[in-house]
Amino acid sequence: MNPQSKKEDLLGDILEKYRDTKGNIIPLLQDIQDIFGYIPEDAVDLISKRLDIPESKLYGVTTFYAQFHLRPRGENIITACCGTACHVKGSERIINSIRTILGLGSGEDTTRDQKFTLEKVACIGTCSMAPVIVINKDVYGGITPDKITRTLKKYQTKRSDDKE
Repeated sequence: MNPQSKKEDLLGDILEKYRDTKGNIIPLLQDIQDIFGYIPEDAVDLISKRLDIPESKLYGVTTFYAQFHLRPRGENIITACCGTACHVKGSERIINSIRTILGLGSGEDTTRDQKFTLEKVACIGTCSMAPVIVINKDVYGGITPDKITRTLKKYQTKRSDDKE
């Protein structure tokens, strides 16, 4: 079975589950994202056609809620706080360091090898630890450009060790 037909089969199963359910958009999109890690464009097209939901409505929901993603994300999610306390204590320098270390170009948020995704958020809620980043579920406060280099190396090493 080729990857495209497998994808269509998975989508078909999900669509069948929600065919007769009112208010199905959010749980439907959650199920699709759980399988693929994001909401693929062709999935939106298929949902629209099979469930008679306008694509604009589906995109409206996916772009309104931060939980949904329209592009593939990395294995490790780096969340950088840009709140006032973090900003004052140099979060932009930290973000620029992360972008440089990961080789992220302008407009890119995920590395080419899909190992890391960098996201900026308005506030993490740990102002006393500013500047703060979260990698997956690990919180790092008082982060500096030197600390971020060492911290990211742990995740780069951890992932390659896990595969052996």
